[in-house]
Order: sequence, then C-alpha cells, then structure tokens
Amino acid sequence: MARLIRTEKEVEGRYEEVWTVVEEDALDQWPAGPLEVVGQPAQRQDGLQRARGEARYTADVRLPGMLHAAVLRSGVARADARAIDVLPALELPGVQAALSCEEVDFLDAEAGYPGAAVAAVAADTIEQARAGVEAIAVEWDESEPLLDPDEAIARGQLVSESSSYERGDLEAALAGADVVVEAEYRTQSVLHNSMETHQAVCHWEGDTLVVHISTQYIWGVRDELAEKLGLRPDDVRVVCEFMGGGFGAKNGAGDYSLIAAELSRRTGRPVRCALTRREENLAAGNRNATIQRLRAGARSDGTIVGLGGEFVNAVGWSGWLAGTDGPMQMLYGVDNVATMLRGAKLNSAPMAAFRAPGFVEGTFGLECLLDELGGKLGIDPLELRRRNHADADVLDGRPYSSKSLLECYRRAEPHWDRRHEVRARSDETWKHGVGLASQVWYGGGGPPSYAWVRVGSDGSMTVVTAMQDIGTGSRTAMAQIAAEELGVSLAQVRVELGDSARGPFASISAGSSTIPSMGPAVRSAAGDARRQILELAAQRWQKEQRTLSLKGGRIVCSDGGSWPLESLLGLLEDAQILGMGARGPNPTGMRVLTFGVQVAEVAVDVGTGEIRVGRIAAIHDVGRIINPLGARSQVEGGIIQALGHTLSEHRLLDPRTGTVLTQTLDAYKLPTIADVPEIVCEFVDEPDSHLTNLGAKGLGEPPIIPTAAAIANAIRDATGADVRSLPIDREEMLRALAALARAKERSGDRVAARPA
Repeated sequence: MARLIRTEKEVEGRYEEVWTVVEEDALDQWPAGPLEVVGQPAQRQDGLQRARGEARYTADVRLPGMLHAAVLRSGVARADARAIDVLPALELPGVQAALSCEEVDFLDAEAGYPGAAVAAVAADTIEQARAGVEAIAVEWDESEPLLDPDEAIARGQLVSESSSYERGDLEAALAGADVVVEAEYRTQSVLHNSMETHQAVCHWEGDTLVVHISTQYIWGVRDELAEKLGLRPDDVRVVCEFMGGGFGAKNGAGDYSLIAAELSRRTGRPVRCALTRREENLAAGNRNATIQRLRAGARSDGTIVGLGGEFVNAVGWSGWLAGTDGPMQMLYGVDNVATMLRGAKLNSAPMAAFRAPGFVEGTFGLECLLDELGGKLGIDPLELRRRNHADADVLDGRPYSSKSLLECYRRAEPHWDRRHEVRARSDETWKHGVGLASQVWYGGGGPPSYAWVRVGSDGSMTVVTAMQDIGTGSRTAMAQIAAEELGVSLAQVRVELGDSARGPFASISAGSSTIPSMGPAVRSAAGDARRQILELAAQRWQKEQRTLSLKGGRIVCSDGGSWPLESLLGLLEDAQILGMGARGPNPTGMRVLTFGVQVAEVAVDVGTGEIRVGRIAAIHDVGRIINPLGARSQVEGGIIQALGHTLSEHRLLDPRTGTVLTQTLDAYKLPTIADVPEIVCEFVDEPDSHLTNLGAKGLGEPPIIPTAAAIANAIRDATGADVRSLPIDREEMLRALAALARAKERSGDRVAARPA
C-alpha cells in the first residue's frame, strides 16, 4: 500500500523535510555477511565496454548537423561588460548563432572571476566557433579584485549568512582545562579534474528538449533546465549513458547546458558545448580554500573538555557554505563546543561540491589539533580518540542507527602497532613515522527513488531506473542486489539506466547516497517480481506459496520439489512480469552516519623536504558491503585523490590580478601511479539494522576524509614538526622543519620529543 509521508532527506550534510510517496516495504534485511551474490566480489558489468571504447560518453555523441559552441569568458577577475557586440562574430564563415549577457540571464555582464561566461557562439566547427568568440567586441570596466578571505570577512563580503553553533560553555571549559592548544590550519583550493570535462549536447524534438550530458543528477538537470527555460519538466529529456567522473562538480546543469539549449533553439540544430581542460580549471568549480583557527582543551586524563573553531571558507564568487565545522561538532563526545563558519565572497571561481565538501578540510584541522593535544598530554593518539568516543549523536542526543567506530579502532591496532618498527627505519636523512585520523560523514541516503524489474519468458531479468552510474560501479551493485533477491546468477541480470524518459525517478549520485538510496528501491522491485513469480509457481504446481522460494535459478519447495525457473517463465511467451519498488524512509529519531579510521606510514627527507607515503590502512564502517571489489576500489580511489590534495595539488592565483596560474595538467600536479602507496582496506561489514531493507550506507566520500590528517600526523611522528598547511609540498615541509629548529633553539632542546 502506498503511503504519503513527510521524512528527512540529506545530501552532503544538508537536511530538508520532504513529502514523498513510498510503498510498504515488507522485506526483512538479509542476514549479515556475504550471500550468494551480494557481498561477493563482482567485476563491473560494463567494464569491458569501457575498456574497449564501446561505452558512449557525452563526448561520443554525434548528431546530424551538429554545431559546436565556444564561450567568451572574462580574462580578468573583476570587470563589467559595459558594451558587447556579437555581430562581428555572425559575419564570419560557419557561424550560425551567437548570444550574449544582454540577451539571456544565465550569462552575466558582471564578470566576478576569471573564466566567467559572458557570450557564446555556435558554428559548424569548433575552430569556427572559437574564431567567432575572438571577433566579439567587448568594452570592459575593470576593477581591483578582492582575493583575501580575511579581508572579505572584515568588509562583510559574504556569500551567505554566517553559521554559528554552540553547546555548553567553551570559555569556562578551556579556563578549567589542564592543557590547552591553539593552532591555525589552512587548506588550499583544489580542482576536480574529472577525466571527462563538463559538457552537453542539446537538440529539440518538437517542443521537447533532449540533453545528452555528463551529470551526477539526471533529474536535477531536468528540473533546472525546465525552470530556467520555461518548460514543463516532462518536456526535458536528460540522457547520461556513461560518465567519466564528477566528484561533486556535476550536480547541476551548468551554464554550458543552457548555452547549448538556447543556441540549439535558435538554430534548429543540435549543439555541443564542451569545456576544454583549461576552461575546466578556470570555471568548473573547486574545493574552496579554508582558514581554521582552532582551540582544544583537555583534562590530564585525556578527556577533551572543549573544542572551538573559527572557520573561513574562501568560497569565491558564489557557492554555498560547506561544513568545515562539521567534524568538530560531530566526531567526539565533547560537552563544550563553539564554532563560527563564514563564507568569503571573492573574485575567484565559484566553489562546487567536491567529495565530502568541508569535512576533508575540517578533519585535517581537527585531527591534527588532537595529535598536538595528545602530545602535550603524553597520551597515545589512538587511546585519546577512544577516550572521547561519542556513544550517541552529540548534536541532539539521538541514537545512532548504527556505529562501529570502536570496532574500527580495534581493527586499526595491528596497523598502529607497526609504528615502532617503522620508526626504527629512521636515519640521519630519512625520518619515518606513523599517524592516524578518524572520520565521520553522512551516507544514509533517502527517498524518493524508484526502480522497476522486468522478467521475460527467457529468464532474463532487467532492472530499469533513470539513475546514473558516474563511474563508481553502481550499475553492477544494482544488478547484484536484484540477482540476490531473485535467486539467479549475476549474469542473468542487466541494468538499464541513464535516461529520464525511460525509467522512474532516481536520486542524485552525490553525498555518498547512491547505494543507500537506489539499492533498497531495486531490492523492493526485485522482491515484487519474486512475489509474482512464486504466486504463479504456486498455481502451476499446486503448492502453497509460503513453501516456495527462488534459489540458484530454480523454484524450490520446502517439501523437496525443485523446478527450473525457465519452466515457469517459458509459459509466459510475450507476457512479462513487472516488479515495482520504492525506497522507504530513513529511521525516525535516529542519526545515520558513517565512521572510520586510517593509519598512514610516511618517510621524510629532512634535507630536501621530500615526503613519501609508504602505506595507508583504511578501516571503515559503512553498513553492508554489496560488492567488496567495488568497495575496495572506492577506498583506493579516495585515498589516491586525497594524496594529491595532501601533497601536491594547489590551484594557484596571481595574488595581484587573480589570474589562474594552474590551468593545465603540467602545472597542476595530480598524483601518478608512482605516488600510490600500499593500501590496505578493511570493512566492518555489519548491516545497519535500522536502515532500509539493505542496511547499506554510502562509501563514495568516507575514504578521502581522514587521509590528509593521517599523513600530517605521521609527518609529525617522524620529525616532530607540526604541519598546519596544505599542500605539504617540499617548501611547506622545510618551513615546518625550520620552525621546529627555531623552537628547539629557543628552548635549548636539542632532541626532538616523539609523541607517545
């Protein structure tokens, strides 16, 4: 029976109350542990298509008569287009249409950052389109850019209202603490650099806009384009068959989709608008830089009595306040916490969600601060975290739907115990150390999400839903869930996705929400199909339905009878069994979160500042694991991406003009395979008994969260130097070592004290 309910929905830590229609879910959770298909390692169903070049990405879409769009972007950080003339572009060979900020509201005459889109041209070839852009005449009024976050805060230049949080009395707690530490931490702006750049191909079929796009949210793009173009949502069809990464930057439609749609409307021809790699690093979003001024106080027994933080997010020209203060508020059982979070509006490119936005940055500051606190207390870092474990949600006292962080700590012990062996490798040049950091994140997903399962007379099973697989293996996980519920092999199930006109609504692939949002809907649809199959089987063989089950591709009766599934389905001929399923609500009155810990081993050349990460052990609690192979890949990918954030990646701006200096991949230093350490991955793999019919949480973001802090703490363990700024390149490492040497000289201490 369908129910209209009001429930809580969460994406990227932002909660909202929504009305949704859900079906009664009569399915009990499967037993814990590996099953026949779920919990078993499975190769990607589309792996060979991707490897052979058979997968069709947006860049592969070639439509008859397709035009190519190029975009005129501001070359300075702050300017107004006082006058703009596109007629010179229209006079050039091959140019079919042009539009400017004077005609449409998704192009802006006020260019607030380098790369802001102010006009666009469509032509027969991309070279002709670029020539058209060069011909556009613009009169600019340039102004001095605002680039300093602290200055922006002082001027009141904010992207939104500041966010403050307080529980207990922080000042009184710090005044009574036995030890207090204060430190400032800084994180840099980093760029997404997905292999597939942002792009869309748009064309009109009558009054319907068809959009092929690389996106993390098919339905969000559909609604956004409909609203901005004055269309009904059903008059927009969005297609994303395959996708080459997003990491949060492709959650919306983007101006490139609107440009392609409008130019297509004007010309009556399909239009492609694709960002180049340089444009990608100018205007496609970034993880914003932060400044974190933190305080912590503790009693001598290691009880943390107070945490305080003033956080500045260098958001850029627009964006939202990512929860840099979230880890300080949520991770530990501390009674007195006060935070202030402000977003500086700067003349730099707008931020975009980037894999655990805010929590990567905030965890770096908090977990490094805790190691400094533990060092002053003389308490082992792992023990310090254990002593301050939170047994219930510290924000409002709600119980956790599940939490196995203490089990993660227990499993981390063998990796942490390696520190004695690792330190013993140190010599005069290379210093070795081990560090750790904890992690908290969301990942519970939520409704609405829907799926269908179609069963044919030949025994084939097809999952249909208009979700997107952004390259993480969600397609395979959905097939595993359906196969397990239907009692068939994985090879018998295929998944059709990626088209808003050919499947029901599906959730965004962001906020670690795909598996926990879509998986329960797929299982529910498969369960509905299974129920119908057993109803027919009961009639066919005159059995009570309760005595029948599906297993190993057979209909099995508790009295010993067994029949191949095809012997029943073959009777259907052209008839089909159609199962429908919906994702139910999250548990009422509970907090759904993910947890974990990582242990890093590093070596530091104290002469050159070179840092080598030798090993990272990652232990995570994310509920039931659907595909262990895919899950390990998620962890490895998150850690490798975090290595870049920690050690090398940095969007650099000219401090005077705001010009982006790192527009290409030879200037912007991504990690390579030579930088990848040994990665050891473990999962608690205990289903969340309160969360849906699966008990599975999301894993996309947890692995990236604690890595930087674990590496920084390992560097501190190896050298005694406090590293408080990312990236920790050679320059930063040598600065930290020089600061340590000066501190020793002042204190007369010639021997670095190693943390317990």
